[in-house]
Amino acid sequence: MAAFFLFICTYCSPKKDAREETFEREVVDKDPPVAPLSPEESISKMVLPPGYRVELVASEPMVQEPVALAWDGNGRMYVAEMNTYMIDSEGSNQFAPTSRIKLLEDTNGDGKMDKYTIFVDSLVLPRVVLPLGDQVLVQETNLKHIWSYRDTNGDDKADEKKMVFRNEEIDLRNLEHQNGGLMWNRDNWIYPTRDNLRYKYKNGVLEADTMIDNMTGQWGITNDDYGRLYFSEAGPGLPAVQIQQMPAYGALNFKDQFTPEFAVPWPIIGTTDAQGGEKALRPEDNTLNHFTSGCGQSIYRGDRMPKDMVGDYFIAEPVGRIIKRGKIKNKEGKIVIDNVYEGKDWLASADFNFRPINTYTGPDGALYIVDMYHGIIQESEWSGPGTYLGSIIEQKELYKNRGMGRIYRVVHEDHELDKQRPNMLDEPASKLVTYLQHPNGWWRDNAQTLLVLRNDKSVIPTLQKIALGKKATLKKKPNDVTRVHALWTLEGLGAMNKEVLFKALADADPQIRKTAVWISEMYTKQNDQEVIEKLSDLKNDPSPDVRLQLSLSLRSNDTEQAKQVVKDLLAAYPNDEVMQSSYKSFVETHRRIAEERERVKNISPEDRALIAKGAVIYNQLCTNCHGPQGKGIQVGGRMPAPPLAGSPRLRGTDKILPIEIMMHGLQGPIDGKEYADMMPSMAGQSDEWIAAVLSYVRNSSDLGNKASVIRPEEVKEVRDRIELIPGGATLQYLEVHKGYRTTQRNWADEK
Repeated sequence: MAAFFLFICTYCSPKKDAREETFEREVVDKDPPVAPLSPEESISKMVLPPGYRVELVASEPMVQEPVALAWDGNGRMYVAEMNTYMIDSEGSNQFAPTSRIKLLEDTNGDGKMDKYTIFVDSLVLPRVVLPLGDQVLVQETNLKHIWSYRDTNGDDKADEKKMVFRNEEIDLRNLEHQNGGLMWNRDNWIYPTRDNLRYKYKNGVLEADTMIDNMTGQWGITNDDYGRLYFSEAGPGLPAVQIQQMPAYGALNFKDQFTPEFAVPWPIIGTTDAQGGEKALRPEDNTLNHFTSGCGQSIYRGDRMPKDMVGDYFIAEPVGRIIKRGKIKNKEGKIVIDNVYEGKDWLASADFNFRPINTYTGPDGALYIVDMYHGIIQESEWSGPGTYLGSIIEQKELYKNRGMGRIYRVVHEDHELDKQRPNMLDEPASKLVTYLQHPNGWWRDNAQTLLVLRNDKSVIPTLQKIALGKKATLKKKPNDVTRVHALWTLEGLGAMNKEVLFKALADADPQIRKTAVWISEMYTKQNDQEVIEKLSDLKNDPSPDVRLQLSLSLRSNDTEQAKQVVKDLLAAYPNDEVMQSSYKSFVETHRRIAEERERVKNISPEDRALIAKGAVIYNQLCTNCHGPQGKGIQVGGRMPAPPLAGSPRLRGTDKILPIEIMMHGLQGPIDGKEYADMMPSMAGQSDEWIAAVLSYVRNSSDLGNKASVIRPEEVKEVRDRIELIPGGATLQYLEVHKGYRTTQRNWADEK
């Protein structure tokens, strides 16, 4: 009973400040002016609950087109700038190597940045910035390499560049669909937002681990105190995805993992520049009626805001000019995110150019906002000539609003910011251990990372004591969060042993037991019978989190005892939705993999290679809207795109129609049903690229389709016979007789 009580209290929500009920949403302008405002004017246009206020940290010309930031262990801020992003509606000269990583500092302690240097110059739209000790990892658009930059002479400019992960493949995806973040997580793996790789940093390089499913997050990644990751997908308008289990165990989502209201923004100005046009807007006030570009999510884990804000989920919506706040609830092991406010958002701006695209908990305990402050916030595939958005951009001259950018912090009147400047890079490991107890998660995370990077074995005895709940060198007895950090730091140092592990498995706190089960995989992968025996004792654990982790950690183990534990768990808890669904998905995934391997045995090597290439493209790009098995996205209340599994347009003998759809794009009703998004034209891709992805979706057991492959020369033949709209504009398709044809010309019928 005590363990169960602790589990419930872990997720108790503090009482909300009554003052927050007094603020109301008011739409101030249905068709707002688009002229840029000064930072001070822009702040005056922001509406938050009483008690909160926004402070300026940096603005142009110090920062321009900021998209991401990160602090090193000494609290210095690295900012990634995309200064060639959408300078016009067609994305002209977008990939010129002129973007930068800047290093910002507050030298006088007044809370505003007053010094900057260009840490790295001549980059192509940098999208990832992750400090690791005295180096900074950077990833650019269109490249899958990851580089390390280091300043070796103290002038705040990188003079050393090393490749830490090599992948020669060019990333041909739209820049919105490429990796949008890197995070060193509690389990000492570095996770990106997309694809099926995660990394361990060892001996100066990133060693990749291939996961069974692709992660489908887009821009931004965050975690909670215990290492659960949270992703979001802007394309289908999903503010939270892949939040039920770690991605290494496979993709798992539920329709109701966030409430329908949480995907509804409440802007305070008209959002006429929404890509969806009138259908995306409320008729009464022109405001955005659904999420279309959610990104930059974070869980507030600081200590200088109201207690009821700690552990809440914040996500930016740059088209709506809002930041939404959600309450994370654990319902018997299932994570659900609910609205904190009804019919309004935590932050809403009446400044047309306010474009929040990332949020963070800062070392001072405030919540930071990266505001790109840009006129155009949609890629050219959706904003070119002939599109609704393209016409709005030209009409309002939004292309003129660029070259700016702001970084803000949100503070609260009842709390003073932490004035202690971090100095972790210059402090001994013994001091870093004490930060594992810091009330601000930023300090705890960085202390763990630096301890693992330094690999200083002298702190192992202290960490062992802390992991087991002893005070050791700390000021007070460690709580479960500090102990989880200690356990994972031991794992990262290669210092976990069975004595500590077994005591943790028997601990009174469910989060300690769950963490110990997770860490035990280092033994179960070696079929350590003693460890598996200890794990077997947890199959009746009162915590759903512990039981789920037990099933996840043992289900790939081939020993009879491990198999029996998983079988017993599934039989004993038939109503555990997460465990049952996760195992069902696990079995189905392996069945499909085996079936696919068997099926392709009878396909020519040439066709097999084409389908394999198409599978990679589909999993990296198309799953965003069509789902990993082609059944559509089933998270939330809106399906962004039609299912591909069993589609008559893919299973038939007609090869021209699917090629035409790829060339022109698609929007409008399909089989009598409306979908939220439009598919942009893929005419800019190569004939082989189009042939590969079509061959996969037409001829994959994953999607249940069995049709012939489409070869590159067949794509070329269709390309040569049709007149594409300049800029690859998307056309609306209508149902006509046996299929779909463009409204502009029914060329296939004519031929």
